[in-house]
Amino acid sequence: MNILNDLGKRILFFDGAMGTMLQENGLMPGELPELWNLTHPEVIENIHRQYVRAGANLLKTNTFGANGVKLRDSGHTVKEIAAAGVRLAKEAAGDNALVAMDIGPTGKLMKPLGDLGFEQAYELFKEMAVAGEQAGADFILIETMSDTYECKAAVLAVKENTKLPVFVTLIFDEKGKLLTGGDVPAVVALLEGLRVDAMGFNCGLGPDQMKELLPQLMSCCSVPVIVNPNAGLPRSVNGNTVFDVGPQEFADSMAEIAQGGAWMIGGCCGTTPEHIAAMVKRCKNIAPTPPVKHDITVVSSYAKAVVFGNKPVLIGERINPTGKSRLKQALRDNDMDYILREGITQQENGADILDVNVGLPEINEVELMQRAVTEIQGVIDLPLQIDTSNPQAMDASLRIYNGKPLINSVNGKEESMHSIFPLVKKYGGAVIALTLDENGIPETAEGRLAIAEKIVAVAAEYGIGKKDIIVDTLAMTISAGQENALVTLKALKLMREDLGVHTSLGVSNISFGLPQRENINAAFFTMALQNGLSAAIVNPNSQAMMNTFYAYCALSGADDKCMDYISKYSMQKAEAVPAASEITLHSAIRSGLKESAFAAAEKLLLDTPPLEIINTQLVPALDKVGTDFEQGVLFLPQLLMSAEAAKAAFEAIRSKLVSTGESVKKDKIILATVKGDIHDIGKNIVKVLLENYSYDVIDLGRDVPSEEIVKTALDHDVKLVGLSALMTTTVTNMEETIQQLHKNAPECKIMVGGAVLTPEYAKMIHADSYSKDAMGSVRYANLLFDQNS
Repeated sequence: MNILNDLGKRILFFDGAMGTMLQENGLMPGELPELWNLTHPEVIENIHRQYVRAGANLLKTNTFGANGVKLRDSGHTVKEIAAAGVRLAKEAAGDNALVAMDIGPTGKLMKPLGDLGFEQAYELFKEMAVAGEQAGADFILIETMSDTYECKAAVLAVKENTKLPVFVTLIFDEKGKLLTGGDVPAVVALLEGLRVDAMGFNCGLGPDQMKELLPQLMSCCSVPVIVNPNAGLPRSVNGNTVFDVGPQEFADSMAEIAQGGAWMIGGCCGTTPEHIAAMVKRCKNIAPTPPVKHDITVVSSYAKAVVFGNKPVLIGERINPTGKSRLKQALRDNDMDYILREGITQQENGADILDVNVGLPEINEVELMQRAVTEIQGVIDLPLQIDTSNPQAMDASLRIYNGKPLINSVNGKEESMHSIFPLVKKYGGAVIALTLDENGIPETAEGRLAIAEKIVAVAAEYGIGKKDIIVDTLAMTISAGQENALVTLKALKLMREDLGVHTSLGVSNISFGLPQRENINAAFFTMALQNGLSAAIVNPNSQAMMNTFYAYCALSGADDKCMDYISKYSMQKAEAVPAASEITLHSAIRSGLKESAFAAAEKLLLDTPPLEIINTQLVPALDKVGTDFEQGVLFLPQLLMSAEAAKAAFEAIRSKLVSTGESVKKDKIILATVKGDIHDIGKNIVKVLLENYSYDVIDLGRDVPSEEIVKTALDHDVKLVGLSALMTTTVTNMEETIQQLHKNAPECKIMVGGAVLTPEYAKMIHADSYSKDAMGSVRYANLLFDQNS
């Protein structure tokens, strides 16, 4: 059987929660559910059979956390757990259901935000995927992903090492954002670029909340859609975790989701065989909605998508050493902060995409391109254009790029097409196609159109559609031939009207060898836009070019109600990021520039007391970043990189504090992930931020017994404890820890957080504060200790 053959013929039904059922069968808080494949196989098989009887025809194996990290101390291998998990599901399925090898996240944060490298994650997922295929799984389900980077590692691991179909579901919040800031269009761009077979939502939200997000997904997704919600929101009843949406209410909402376009539906946390049975009964006669093929040309970062065609796209050209002696020196010196500042300045000045080219003869381009892409994506959320003529550098950087990149470039030469298109197919991406071939650059527009047609035809042989080809008709300087501009402009028009593709140009190439080049560039830019130019590689720091851009968008209707133009020219704009020599400590922290923050702090120490620097610059900068994070202006990656920059600045300040005998260490705070829970992403993020606000954090780690937390609080006279839990099966241990703290350390306040918690749930288990994110923990700590001071 092949699941891909069934898609679209009828609604397919996933099963529900495994954890809920295991708890009812005696799973203790903190036990690894996956080990029950070996210790209680009859229970696991029976649970699968209950879901099959309820009507599920897609079963998830009990292998969600069966990765090398979580099984490290279990005494069992991934292969062993996976083999048992698949076997039990297959035995229960019989001929009535297909079996998905279920792969969940590692529970660790990826570099540069955390300590898990991309290839390390890849190997963990590879081990699971290969084990699942060998055991006989019908397809792979990668689920509950909250980070596009970890998701990419998992998808590549499956696609490069198995022949199984790969489905992906992610965990979004009610605003349609991932933990790391990605939105729905950005996720779709990445996953469709990687050619997954289906995608959708699971966990985190109930069916009503997912129903609200579904139109966003359907508006841009061209592959089959999966929706597996929780049974509403959790709450505590008599020490047990229960969910607030019953089977019939769940079924009614899932019917709306099926009618809204989802082809596969099922349940996640809290859903039982009763929920699935009600859903199947309610939805089995709903006909799948025919798919809409969205012919969208799009590239993305981890956080946002840029769509071609809505209005002209600006590609910032400043991270390219051609003609830039200062950048060349920065590349030779590995001065990454200079490169980051160039990127930030372009973003502030209106770039939609950043070109990244680090090619110099005397450097290792493969290594430097990987580093540049990683570090730029650490502080800037714009999509990148990977610009290199080195196939090895392109392969290496596309692999670790977090999103769907713009690739510069391919051309009409056979060697170019057959070396670049396999990379585009493998990693996803839209590619710039230069209209030249073995015979050079045609002198006519028709000749350039013919090359573009050849490129499009060869791309199709690799399964790459026209929507992912952006044709560059090549601007040749008019100083070498005045007809050059008109030929390029005519070619732009032909590409749009005859071939139906989007176009790009390196606009400033038109003026080489002429004085006052900006005059020519701005006029040519306007003419190119009138002839259908989709994307321009320009200097966004050029006032003349940006004036042209904003005026054209207002005149052409691309700027709705002229709002961008009005905002740009009639209101006081925030200052752009200062030039490299002027950057302040406040700006460096807000931008996440570690080296610049260290240097700025050192400079301030020459004539400013260290505590004054902390109180007037470092903390206010962090406060501003925190406010932007809470308002959805910045996301987790920027928050953490700003924290790292603040940490670098504090290192410069620390030695001065020691020499003057001053101290800024504030009150002690204990952080711990509760007994049985081995996830510590959230706790580690909270730790980084609290330490940046100078709190003395005692990190007890993960899987911490309540007795140890209570003892530490008493031994160190701690007045605030932060507890984290990610799993529904461990929230009871959080409640037990809170009870023990209230009993034995009554003056100690407790703040809680984690994916399975809500404010109402936190109140039910008698926590003093609930924090939905790391900044909430900082705010509560500041409020508590300011009141006590």
